[in-house]
Amino acid sequence: MQPAFDILLVEDNPADVEITLEAFRRSSNHRVHVARDGEEAMDFLLRRGRFARPGSAPRPDLVLLDLNLPKKNGYEVLAEVRALPELRHIPIIVLSTSDREEDIVRCYRSGANNYLTKPVQFEECVRLIAQVQRYWLELSKLPPKRLGGA
Repeated sequence: MQPAFDILLVEDNPADVEITLEAFRRSSNHRVHVARDGEEAMDFLLRRGRFARPGSAPRPDLVLLDLNLPKKNGYEVLAEVRALPELRHIPIIVLSTSDREEDIVRCYRSGANNYLTKPVQFEECVRLIAQVQRYWLELSKLPPKRLGGA
């Protein structure tokens, strides 16, 4: 049996959160943690604020990052994570409604590991999440959590 991974979903749209959580529930036993804005994502990743208590914010193995977030947008989160030695090794998949070339290029230039466009239909989302899990959590070799001092 495959080990359970910790995934940080950074998404402000409640419907997209529920769809993504349901897609994970259908196909895995992975632990999905949700941050609803960019500041909360950084608090989770840096274990500060309400995430400062030991065990409240495990180092994620993978981040699914929306771009259009309140307080701090996805580009800002991506830049901050890539600037911090203790976090820069974490794979980040941008999951956005935008399919604009300039958004895609900007994300890759900023250090995104992958860029995916959010599907509109629920079943398409379930298939996409299953494919993400298969590639990133089954086929790929992820860096150990201790690499970042977890």
